Amino acid sequence: MAKAEKAAAIAELKSEFESSNGAVLTEYRGLTVAQLKELRTNLGESTRFAVVKNTLTKRAANEAGVDEQFGELLEGPSAIAFVKGDVVEAAKGLRDFAKANPLLVIKGGFIDGQSMDATEIGKLADLESREVLLAKLAGAMKGSMANAAALFNALPTQAAQLAEALRAKRAEAGETAEAPAADDAPAAEAAADEASAE
Repeated sequence: MAKAEKAAAIAELKSEFESSNGAVLTEYRGLTVAQLKELRTNLGESTRFAVVKNTLTKRAANEAGVDEQFGELLEGPSAIAFVKGDVVEAAKGLRDFAKANPLLVIKGGFIDGQSMDATEIGKLADLESREVLLAKLAGAMKGSMANAAALFNALPTQAAQLAEALRAKRAEAGETAEAPAADDAPAAEAAADEASAE
């Protein structure tokens, strides 16, 4: 490879490292061209799966500041999945393909600047996708908002019911208080009549 081609390859890899949300390093020894094509198709448009040269990748990773995540792992035939979309979906795609094709070995990588080993990438693949998590969050928020709205709607109704119960109780107490006074009126008249008769 000519010096200019090496420089261009390093610059391209550096750009991929810097513009990606994550990068997952794999070993692809023994996979056919058809299988690699199938993997690229399964990963979708937001993930670029590229076969790389270790020495050039080490230099590009160093220039991009991610050499700590890749330094020790760059041995043997290497390929990197550069993820520019949902990292969970990319991790799922790689894991599922590796299950069906054991020759693909996930070595490790980094996601959003955090170094991850193969086990951690496997755990990431077990998570639900971003869309599902957002939908669940939206559903929980909608439920909370509906509960709050119901509570706020219930307050005036409960206040009105309480006021009505209080009015009814006062009315009932008022009627009983007036009733003895009305009953006492004939007795008072009778007492007045007796006094005048004497």
